[in-house]
Amino acid sequence: MRRAGETFLQWGRALGLSAAAALCTPGWGQTSNTTQPTQPTQRVGECKQPVYLTFDTGHMGVAPLVAQVLRRQQVLVTFFMANERTLTGGSSLDDQWAPWWRDRAQEGHAFGSHTWDHEVWQADVPDGLVLKPTMGPQAGRRHRVSAAQYCQSLDKTAQRWADMMGSGPAQQAMGRIFRAPAGKTSPALIEAARGCGYTHVGWSAAGFLGDELSSERYPNEVLLSRALRDIRAGDILVAHLGIWSRQDPWAPAVLEPLIEGLKRKGMCFATLRDHPKFGQAARTAAVTAPALAFSHGHVD
Repeated sequence: MRRAGETFLQWGRALGLSAAAALCTPGWGQTSNTTQPTQPTQRVGECKQPVYLTFDTGHMGVAPLVAQVLRRQQVLVTFFMANERTLTGGSSLDDQWAPWWRDRAQEGHAFGSHTWDHEVWQADVPDGLVLKPTMGPQAGRRHRVSAAQYCQSLDKTAQRWADMMGSGPAQQAMGRIFRAPAGKTSPALIEAARGCGYTHVGWSAAGFLGDELSSERYPNEVLLSRALRDIRAGDILVAHLGIWSRQDPWAPAVLEPLIEGLKRKGMCFATLRDHPKFGQAARTAAVTAPALAFSHGHVD
């Protein structure tokens, strides 16, 4: 955490922020009381060569900057959310971050589940799945779940989302879309999620933006150049709201130049609500029961 925090401060200073300002940038665990979310200028149907930029949750260190860039560029994206550990010691879906998420909902972004404890598929077993979560009481331990328990994990994120949104003007239901952590799936996992109404969304080969790769082997300028060269209209792109392992954060250096570069190539940005394959699922509200605690069987 100390190393990640130092990195955050380093790029904060590069943007002209003092150490205190870097940690107090609106969205770093709080939202601004003076800056209201702006509405996108792009109208439905105007986007003729869309790409679909998506963000998975992470340590949230770059979340404030991401929000600023998206507002400035008038770009809508899709967020896939799990309850992940943050640089400040909380979690990405805790009460500290709820105002930040409400602002994103008011701006018109789309949302999907990334499981609750960021549970990475390991194997299929009779009548279930073996998962390895990175968060929660089972973090780092392989455990077996049934199809119904996997659905509960997807639904728990959707329920937390509904709780954060409340009944105010920012109310916007999470769609019935999900992304398996690390993108790891199996036919059994896809079928389990389909059984409770969720559609899996991966990403295009060219849309892997590389923000979780080693910055020594894949510096930001290389990732930006590759993305601008390879991305085509219709691609689904994936990045994160903070990666613990990358020493040179991707978003401060790459996100805005990437958006501007793709726009110059005639591309535009849309959420998955407008995707020809995933749109219906993304527009369908994830109706959930109250969040329930559920147990897992251990795998030796």
